[in-house]
Amino acid sequence: MNLYFSGIGGTGMSSLALFMSDNGHIVSGSDRAFGKDVKHPALNALVENGIDIVPQDGRILTCMTDIAVFSAAVEKSSPDYLKALELGIKIKTRPEMLADMVRYYRTLAVAGTSGKSTTSGMLTFIMGMLGLQPNFIGGGRVRHFKSETNPGNFLTGNSRWLIIEACESDGTVVDYIPEYSIITNLALDHHDVGTTKQMFIKLISNTEKETFINADDPNLADLSGDSILSYSLDKPSGFRPQSYSLNGLSSEMRIKDVDFRLNIPGKHNLYNALSCIALLDYLGLELSAVSEILQKFRGIERRFDIHLNTPEKLVVDDYAHNPHKIEALMNSVSSIRKNVCYVFQPHGYSPTRLMLDEYIETFASQLRVDDMLALLPIYYAGGTVQTDVSSADIASGVNARDKKAVLFNSREDLISGINGWNNVIVLGARDESLSELAAELAKKLSNV
Repeated sequence: MNLYFSGIGGTGMSSLALFMSDNGHIVSGSDRAFGKDVKHPALNALVENGIDIVPQDGRILTCMTDIAVFSAAVEKSSPDYLKALELGIKIKTRPEMLADMVRYYRTLAVAGTSGKSTTSGMLTFIMGMLGLQPNFIGGGRVRHFKSETNPGNFLTGNSRWLIIEACESDGTVVDYIPEYSIITNLALDHHDVGTTKQMFIKLISNTEKETFINADDPNLADLSGDSILSYSLDKPSGFRPQSYSLNGLSSEMRIKDVDFRLNIPGKHNLYNALSCIALLDYLGLELSAVSEILQKFRGIERRFDIHLNTPEKLVVDDYAHNPHKIEALMNSVSSIRKNVCYVFQPHGYSPTRLMLDEYIETFASQLRVDDMLALLPIYYAGGTVQTDVSSADIASGVNARDKKAVLFNSREDLISGINGWNNVIVLGARDESLSELAAELAKKLSNV
């Protein structure tokens, strides 16, 4: 097929485009982000795979194009979309394209408002190391899969297994019909909890076999049924470790007399690993073999990426952006370091407006007396949006709760204005350059 991807630079779009290209299809695409960032992490891999990258002006679309796939970030008023309509080209969203593929493969779908990237990447890594040769279309960049031609967000295997992230952001998670599903958790993110829960219930009903659910999650605990299998760390469930411990930058648990070690931090990651182990055990794989591989897993880019780590100084870059992810990150950091400066850049006006109260509550409850929240202006990727909310709203709400929050109007102001902080955590989504900010802060602290 001849496929065109508009908005190809996003992690979800680029993974699908690269997967289709790797499977012999003719692929081209465009993304306005490439004009702003020539070092964009997806750009080189797309070009190296022979994918033609063009301006987002519709020029490459012809009657020879079989399908035009559009990111949710691309407006229907864009030249690409209007040209596809004019030529009568079949138009699909990225989830619609992925849903077609899900039906073709033996699909393992990973859903949840947090942890999808890590869990799906971890599951793919383990299955690959066990010789099952899975396919993978993800949203995060798995360090083990990275190369000149792979940002780390896809994998082409020689089996019918396909592991995907089933994202609820645009509601299309209800269209997937996988063989097995995992639901990691349920919290406020793109939609209110009740709306997302109904989507997950539909995913469960669509899943051909079993769905694995985190029984410790209060918003999932009441889900039950013959096709639901539960896992947990603390509450009774169908799959629970005999013991577990959190050890700073690592964790351990014992399951069915087999010891497991995970070398990425946080209780949230222990849950991610537990869901993978539960599913693989159900599929009949040897837990001792799974244990040996799990400890080698190095995680996902921008998930607790350590830029500087000495006994006195720590700089970390993380993708945490919704209240649930932020709370999990701050819990992990608080067990490692005192006197922490959290640098947060909210991602978009609509998400910030939706989660404003929860942002304030999360930061105000998690910041310790000697911690500080440094806020950058809301990241705006373009498009038509209401701009009636700002980072100042978060700052004022946190300060009203007697915790310290400071607003910086630019990164230059931030870098010069947070002197005296030796432990800095950069967090936020969508903006790839946040990792560069973390690197710059690490360099500054290294020279102090």
